[in-house]
Amino acid sequence: MSTALDLTPHRLKIVLVAPQIAPNTGNIARLCVATGTELHLVRPLGFVLSEKQLRRSAMDYWPRLKLTLHDDLTAFLAAICNDRVWLMTSKGKSSIWEWPVSDGDWIVLGNESSGLPDSLLSRYPDRTIRIPQAPGERCLNLSTAAGVVLFEGLRQIRVGQQVSP
Repeated sequence: MSTALDLTPHRLKIVLVAPQIAPNTGNIARLCVATGTELHLVRPLGFVLSEKQLRRSAMDYWPRLKLTLHDDLTAFLAAICNDRVWLMTSKGKSSIWEWPVSDGDWIVLGNESSGLPDSLLSRYPDRTIRIPQAPGERCLNLSTAAGVVLFEGLRQIRVGQQVSP
């Protein structure tokens, strides 16, 4: 029996474009397993998937991960067809608190050093979102940002599914 403490099934997807740090990707993989979220990795990766640090972060979660690898950004864009994407960037135009997320959307995050490529940001200029934070501070760690945005998306979807009495 499901309770308010259990997540209901959903179709949100997390995408990491050219991630560079294995432990961050491992932590995000663990997040995805714990939330029933698909993880998509877009090459090039800054590590090999069998790296010890990646496996340590994801621990025994890795075999249950719904993982898809895309050879490059072009292959990823072909795979999403006309689905709706949201680009996480510190230059985002909307706050995640104002974000009109829908079940089935793709949440796309860039790599740790340079974020998302300009070509992707210019392709979807009205689909950029960011996490509010103190003025003048640098962005959050990639795995922290992924957790914040995913849980905000899940919260919004859950609220939208609740039926009024």
